[in-house]
Amino acid sequence: MYEYITGKLAEATPTYAVIEAHGIGYFINISLKTYSDIENHEQAKLYVHFVVREDQQALFGFSSKLERELFRQLISVSGVGGNTARMILSTYSPQELQNIIATENAVLLKNVKGLGLKTAQKIIVELSGKMLEIGASDLMAKAISSNSRPQSFDEALAALSMLGFQKSASEKVLNAIFKDNPQIAVEDAIRTALKSL
Repeated sequence: MYEYITGKLAEATPTYAVIEAHGIGYFINISLKTYSDIENHEQAKLYVHFVVREDQQALFGFSSKLERELFRQLISVSGVGGNTARMILSTYSPQELQNIIATENAVLLKNVKGLGLKTAQKIIVELSGKMLEIGASDLMAKAISSNSRPQSFDEALAALSMLGFQKSASEKVLNAIFKDNPQIAVEDAIRTALKSL
């Protein structure tokens, strides 16, 4: 129903934000990650998900489309509601969560307050196959750029992290690849790295 809300950030707390748009104040439930992204801003743009139940209507807002997509995937799992999904996204960044699910680390996932091992395992079983397709382009766009290396290096590193490889091992392999061929395409760098990892 709503894609995003942009406006003056009237109030921001670690659990909700109020955005004023065209004279209307929208109360939006947020994660800690989103809070840290918007807390010092006068204006904010949040991608929203509107939840309607018999006893409740609520807006959940996210600073990135990737985080919203992960939220939607989480609430698609039976037994995981909006507040539980928000708690998961407050505990782990979108990239960390993708890695946890892709590597099927239920023990780490159950560290989320109020989440039991059975529910953590259920989330992993239902979502593990979907992690590779969720937000790959968004993750790469958010890759931290470094002046000392090309953007394609960071994109390849982000993709390998999303696939569940350790960052330090991936960086070591990519350093060797880019040293030999600084202009290598991202896809080729990833393919070459996969042979060494």
